[in-house]
This record gives sequence, C-alpha cells and structure tokens, in this order.
Amino acid sequence: MAKTILVCGYGPGISTAVAEKFGREGFSVALVARNAERLRAGVQALEAKGIRAAAFPADVADPAAVRALVGSVKAKLGPITVLHWNAYGGAAGDLLTAPLAELHTLFDVAVIGLLTALQASLADLREQKEAALLVTNGGLGLFDAKVDAQAVQWGAMGLAVANSAKHKIVGLLAEKLKPDGIYVGEVMVLGLVQGTPWDNGSATVPGSRVADKFWELYRARSEVSAIVA
Repeated sequence: MAKTILVCGYGPGISTAVAEKFGREGFSVALVARNAERLRAGVQALEAKGIRAAAFPADVADPAAVRALVGSVKAKLGPITVLHWNAYGGAAGDLLTAPLAELHTLFDVAVIGLLTALQASLADLREQKEAALLVTNGGLGLFDAKVDAQAVQWGAMGLAVANSAKHKIVGLLAEKLKPDGIYVGEVMVLGLVQGTPWDNGSATVPGSRVADKFWELYRARSEVSAIVA
C-alpha cells in the first residue's frame, strides 16, 4: 500500500533529514512551509534521490489553510500515513514584555496548527496501517530549573512554554489514539541542530541523528518520548 508522510514546517535540518529518511523507506513526501522557493528546492533534492515528493505552500498557523493543504496532499499523493509536526515559532522571548499577540502566534503554530492537521488527517490515519503522529520538540520544554534558567538567559521563554505544551499534547494523544492503532511520539532535541538558522558554527546535533531516532520510534511504536543530544 502506498504511504505518504506529511512534513509540516519544512526547512533545513531535522525536517529535511526526516523527509529523506522516510522517503528512502518508501514514503511519498509532502513538504509544507510558507517559503515556496524553499519547498521547490526541497522537492527537487528529494526527486534527485528517487523519492516522490510534492510542495504545498501554506501558513500552518492558519487552521483553514491547514485543512485545505491536508485535502490537497490526499488528492495529489494519496492517504496520509504519517504526520510529522516540525513547525515552531520563536516569538515572546520575554514573557513580562511580549505582546500577547506573539503568544497567540506561538500557540497557533505549536498547538492549534498541530491539532488542526491531526483532526484533518485523522480519517486517513485510522485507516492506514502503521499510522503515526511524530512531533519535533525541544529541550526547553522540559520541567527543570536549569532549563528554565537557560530559557530566560536566551530570551526564549515563549518557545519554552510552547514546547512544554507540545510535550503534554504528545502524552495525551498517545493515550487517546492508542486504541486506534495510531502511534504518537516525539523527539526532544537538546542542543543546536546543524545547518539551521540557530547554528552559529557550534551546533553539534546533525539532523540525520534526529531522523534516525524518529524512524526507530516509529518502527518500535512503544516509547512516546525520546531525547537526542
């Protein structure tokens, strides 16, 4: 049976590696981001490796756009087997001074967008064998005093809050979707990912390491959350 992975929040680093990993394993790949040129380049790179891929420009913070893109993916590539949520925002760095609109934007991506995509894909996921929701997350979402101090120092308080929300959502959905045979898992990355806008030359985590962990979780279908450093 044909399999499709929907990669939301496509860019350099983790999502590129995940698209390549799952593509090599026989998945068609749907790439989603706002940057149409980046998507075209991503599709070309995947097709050069013999992977079937298509681009779907969309703002994942817009529920209507997310629902429309899921329909477009199904029409072009077939039913969705895996939903990979890699989108995030870095606004509201200081919770004491950030405009509330920035917090809305963070949660529109991290929570509303994710849940909208899942709801729109749910009928497919329930019918597909080995269906899954895979979520990229960051270590700033962990409940730890040292992590909190780091988030404050880096001016990434909003991102920390959004990551914590995603971490809880993953646990809840893993329990809720278990009877449907839909696996839910996340990889929490501790450290900077090579090749991303965050990489100032000192990043130590290759995207391929994260992608390999996602594939390991997906195949084993038991562990809900894993850490990569």
